[in-house]
Amino acid sequence: MSARKSKVPFARARDFDRRALLRASIASAVAGAMLLGAAAVDARTTRIELQPSKIAFGGYAFAGVGQYEQISGVAYGEIDPNDPQNAVITDILLAPRNANGNVEYAHNFYILKPVEASKGNHKVMYEPPNRGGKTFQTLNRSPGGNNPGTTITDPVALANSFLWPQGYTMVFSGWENDLADLSNPNDFTASAHFPILTHPDGSPITGPAYEYIVRNGNQKTFSLTYAAASGDKSQAKLTHRVHLDDVPQPVPDAGWDYTDDSHTAIQLASGNFIANDIYEFAYTAQDPTPNGMGFAAIRDFVSFIRNAATDDFGHANPLAGDVTRVYSEISSQPGRLLNDFVHLGFNEDESHRKVIDGMLQWIAAGDGDNMNYRWSQTGRTNRNRQDLLYLEGLFPFANPTTFDPISGDTDGRYRKCTQTDTCPLAMEFYSSNEYWVKAGSLMSTDPTGTYDLPDQSEARLYLLSSKQHGGAGNPTSKGSCQQFANPLDSAQVQRALWQDLDEWSTKGVEPPASRVPRLDDGTLVAVPDPALTNFRYVGIPSVTYTGLKTTRYRFDYGPDFYPKNGVLTDKTYIPTINPPVITPPYEDNPANGPIYPSYVPKWDSDGNEIAGIRLPELTVPLATYTGWALRSGPQANDGCESTGQYIPFASTKADRVAAGDPRPSVEERYQAFGQYRSAVVNAVDDMVKNRLMLCSDTTAEVKRLIDAGIAAGVPGPRGHEPMYPNVPHCN
Repeated sequence: MSARKSKVPFARARDFDRRALLRASIASAVAGAMLLGAAAVDARTTRIELQPSKIAFGGYAFAGVGQYEQISGVAYGEIDPNDPQNAVITDILLAPRNANGNVEYAHNFYILKPVEASKGNHKVMYEPPNRGGKTFQTLNRSPGGNNPGTTITDPVALANSFLWPQGYTMVFSGWENDLADLSNPNDFTASAHFPILTHPDGSPITGPAYEYIVRNGNQKTFSLTYAAASGDKSQAKLTHRVHLDDVPQPVPDAGWDYTDDSHTAIQLASGNFIANDIYEFAYTAQDPTPNGMGFAAIRDFVSFIRNAATDDFGHANPLAGDVTRVYSEISSQPGRLLNDFVHLGFNEDESHRKVIDGMLQWIAAGDGDNMNYRWSQTGRTNRNRQDLLYLEGLFPFANPTTFDPISGDTDGRYRKCTQTDTCPLAMEFYSSNEYWVKAGSLMSTDPTGTYDLPDQSEARLYLLSSKQHGGAGNPTSKGSCQQFANPLDSAQVQRALWQDLDEWSTKGVEPPASRVPRLDDGTLVAVPDPALTNFRYVGIPSVTYTGLKTTRYRFDYGPDFYPKNGVLTDKTYIPTINPPVITPPYEDNPANGPIYPSYVPKWDSDGNEIAGIRLPELTVPLATYTGWALRSGPQANDGCESTGQYIPFASTKADRVAAGDPRPSVEERYQAFGQYRSAVVNAVDDMVKNRLMLCSDTTAEVKRLIDAGIAAGVPGPRGHEPMYPNVPHCN
């Protein structure tokens, strides 16, 4: 029995009840083929089921654009498993096929579009959501949520939004298997559904699977990604440890069990999983799904909305004839998906047209998405201590073509699309956290770590200096970390880069030059020895520094797992060892073991990074900001994952001296309000001049920074000094 409940008719052809539904699905496909002729056997989105459309945002009308409408539904598609463009999907030949010989899938979608298409700008912001959740709100300067057309009704928030007043259409579609019930029209979690694989004789497929388990507390059970093939505990092993470097200790068979006869979850015999400790579960699983079909689901649906008039059954494409550009917007996980999407050639549809014109890739950096291999787990993401031993860091890491001395392969993310002239323009935009916990330097250095790579002509790279992963952290909360969370915000830069991307695509205006740390100018460095500062970051007594950084390995999943000389076989990306092993010595050089050298951005005497896009908080600092953090509590000094640190300067010299803090205080840096205010205005103006901030964001930015300065100890204004002047380039 699968760990996932079937949501659509073609889920599992070998189940009797589902076979009847499968025949009905095939009959519909055949009927469509009779109506449309031979073209109907081509792989594509074949049918869309639309829910009744509704006026969005409580009827709010945007100036010059008018009202928006909300459209949602389910799309059905099929792909030819023998087509070379689809043959790269692992296990696709083991999926059940319909009467056309194709493999069927389904996914839901959600669209927000101007009611009057002529008043829109004919451009689509396309988002493949993050673990089913929409993440557009940071870019859009608006509230978020999975059903924004219904839940966002505040006229002030709507008027202040970024994309809707410009007339953008938003499109979201599912690509991850079984995150939601596609039969429920009120479940707006983005989800897809792919068939369960079987051997050619219809028997279940089994194999080694692996779960890395870290719970937040008060949790007794853990749901497995794939059901165990049986309840035989001799085919499974559960271990426990506190720190990453501890030796895992086996949990006795009597200490755990499956929760029921479905074998889809495990539980401890007594008590809960210990909060934040590490448990690992290796077992024999059954019923894999071809998760790489998510690439085809994105390709075919985006191609459908921009090119098709109707589906095979005459249902109108709600965006027919309106789309001139499609730009993707992502945050983290789906960016890693799109890295693989481009690399594997899915930005070319089956009519050899470009699918996505431009990509704003926020915090994806040099990784893929654990997706296109058997027993893959698309929701995983490795960091210093999190979700290790999943296939995320797989060569090629960079867009340009490079040689990998470990595998012997020559490849690049943009190699295939360059050959077909289907490469998207890309703004690769990532945080310092990607260097510390994701080996992000491999995006801009060769796999041996010896030289900087040139830009791919269609892409630019930007580090947001000293930034933590994701959005702004809460500077008053430490959570499970030793220091307060890093509050630096990416939003203003994201909006500017979006505009730069659009001008690059529509007008040919070159975007701002790449801004990343480099080996050749000394701003990209090996992790400094923590003993040099007595294990304290830039000498701050209260801040521990261990030099912890994630490393990328070439994992061993078995002798036939990786392609040999680029040739795919029926054993490629099918693990026979899982979890994988790392063969020592792996901390020397690439010739002696499967390790890729990686680096981190160099920092200044305040601990703030030198290279990249430096926000005003770094050029007119009130604190130290880092992209890395360490845990507190029982797991102390292990990585605190995506979180960074916020370490304020002392307000006065006396406070600084008393604390033993070597960083100058706010009082010593800014003797007068006018001095600080001018520095802030100049810093914001510099961002505007360099096309890294929009004028529409500057008023709020100047006010926020000046208020923060006064709160930190900058002297207040005297007399009639203006508090919040405009920046010169926006007057």
